[in-house]
Amino acid sequence: MLIQTSRFGPVKLQDEDVIEFPEGILGFNDLRKFILLDDPNDEIFAWLQSCEVAQIAFPVLEPELFTQNYQILLTKHDLESIGLTKPEKIRSFSIITIPEDATQMTANVKAPIVINIEKRIARQIVLQDNNLAIREPIFQKLQSRVVQNPQTSIKSQATDWGVAVRLPDKPTSCEPEASR
Repeated sequence: MLIQTSRFGPVKLQDEDVIEFPEGILGFNDLRKFILLDDPNDEIFAWLQSCEVAQIAFPVLEPELFTQNYQILLTKHDLESIGLTKPEKIRSFSIITIPEDATQMTANVKAPIVINIEKRIARQIVLQDNNLAIREPIFQKLQSRVVQNPQTSIKSQATDWGVAVRLPDKPTSCEPEASR
């Protein structure tokens, strides 16, 4: 299967790589098929790319990379909506908002994307914890992770995502044309 993306161009993937969102994503209820892309040229974010609209892609991160003691307490309904009876074999991601001033970037920790890895069914779940923010500032937290581990990319500090499709490495623009 080949999908078009505005950020990465055409992306080849298998049908089993697609993550189904039966209810869509908040604000994008009509979009039901997404793919999680791991861009090797981006050391921080993965991208939740719509398979239906090339221009729709959300930068995402695991909340554990910028919050301490982050816990997702899912209701029975939440679990059933992604085909589970227990909170096992799930991955969660926060959608990141990156304004023009990147130091003001925020993460939605109140409504994470929760994915059933085995069935590849996902839902954006609004958690009941009122202490969680829709716009949690994360720039300084990510920056401190880089300072603590300067030789390690932020993405490599994440848990094995288990659901991302790795994009091929792109040659840098300073490589000679013949080596491309």
